[in-house]
Amino acid sequence: MDVVVARCAGLDVHKDTVVACIRAPGPDGQRTSEVRTFGTMTVELLALRDWLVTHEVTRVGMESTGVYWKPVFYVLEEAVEETWLLNAAHLRNVPGRKTDVADAVWIAQLVEHGLVRPSFVPPPPIRELRALTRYRKTQVEERTREAQRLDKELQDAGLKLSSVATDILGKSGRDILDALVSGTRDAQVLADLARGKLRPKIPALTQALTGRFGPTHALIIGEILAHLDYLEEAIARVSAQIDEVIAPFVIERDLLSTIPGVDQRLAGAIIAEIGVDMTRFGTAGRLASWAGMCPGQHESAGRSKSGQARHGDTHLQKYLAVAAMGAARTKDTYLAAQYARLVGRRGKKRARKAVGHSILVAVFHILAGGVPYADLGGDYFLQRNSPARRARKNLNELKALGWTITETSDGITGTPPAA
Repeated sequence: MDVVVARCAGLDVHKDTVVACIRAPGPDGQRTSEVRTFGTMTVELLALRDWLVTHEVTRVGMESTGVYWKPVFYVLEEAVEETWLLNAAHLRNVPGRKTDVADAVWIAQLVEHGLVRPSFVPPPPIRELRALTRYRKTQVEERTREAQRLDKELQDAGLKLSSVATDILGKSGRDILDALVSGTRDAQVLADLARGKLRPKIPALTQALTGRFGPTHALIIGEILAHLDYLEEAIARVSAQIDEVIAPFVIERDLLSTIPGVDQRLAGAIIAEIGVDMTRFGTAGRLASWAGMCPGQHESAGRSKSGQARHGDTHLQKYLAVAAMGAARTKDTYLAAQYARLVGRRGKKRARKAVGHSILVAVFHILAGGVPYADLGGDYFLQRNSPARRARKNLNELKALGWTITETSDGITGTPPAA
């Protein structure tokens, strides 16, 4: 096979060690390999970097193993001309003896002959934004779990607060919960703490707050409320930091916010996953394939088999699913019409993914062109076909239902079927 990269290296990365193999031309023109093992402490990674620079390595390939590749990648990305993170699924070795050295040599040979392509690793500013948005997402999910635990504990105590109050963590609900934790057990007194729209429901609240609330319930609910307060503060701090980090990308965030179903927070999270430089993907189709938002392709013997999508970026997929459901609830938009058109015959899950794919394609073109979203309109699918064709379809459906259709020079009249 042809040698594509004259001086390259392959790294087999583990938690505590990195096995590196350099492939370079030898004195007699033959390709030679040199293998060394380094630790993963920063000082040892710097030694690895100096060793690669000394041998004038221009491309380094490493397998993505958990999070252990990150410190290695970050040390090398500024020193080596090309530092590639490789998909483990693309590095399958031939069966036989497997060692760390053999893996490093195999990766180096794949890089040497151009048989692998790099995975997308965003630049440092996007990586920082990604870390913050993903952490905020985990904290929001934890807050949701704590709220569910709170309701379960109330149910265990026989208190049906969630059956009367829409939000048990609203102002009224929080006052009632704080009073319960403080020792108040009188249902009438607790119900009288209701505010606003909950005041007319005081009789129902009195019944809902009559139960067997004991000291153990008070302890657990008190801890849950304290944890919820901490999570609220943590989410606020992380959100404030995100606002600072995303400042260079405010224009792109505002442009993405013009897409139905995408608010500024969701737009920032999408930018954190794919960045703002769309030349890294080339086309909208490649971006959708990388994200796992389009069907896969598996053809054998001239027959197409399962078109299951690849795993892709699961975080981005969740963001697009949220955006798709928000877009489906909008009025007179293309995305809402697309969802309504698909959900009946394909189901909610596939309709949601199809709309998410459309949103991702729109994201690509918005970021690539620096233009706001242009909606095709809620009647796009109706206007796409000719009026005459739609009329014939509707007439055929009426005839199938038993209507008698009469065409005259004055127009078309119909008679419903006899009862």
